[in-house]
Amino acid sequence: MKTTIDKAGRVVIPIELRRRAGLEPGTALEVTEEDFSIRLVPAVPPPRLVRRQGRLVVEPAVPEEERRPVDIAALIEEERERWPR
Repeated sequence: MKTTIDKAGRVVIPIELRRRAGLEPGTALEVTEEDFSIRLVPAVPPPRLVRRQGRLVVEPAVPEEERRPVDIAALIEEERERWPR
């Protein structure tokens, strides 16, 4: 998939990728540089440690109703399809 950068420095992320990543208008993104590439990742608050029954456990900072469901099997299949057989 190809896209271009306009004069203002904006990049259009194709709709198929936005849907798969759950990106909607207004989604905050973390922009990082990795070697010779640029990576965009949805900015989410980090998980926090909470004490439950005397033990520390990790709890997501994002409320459950705002979390996207993840289909692990579909992600694995999608990754398999990326590589030649």
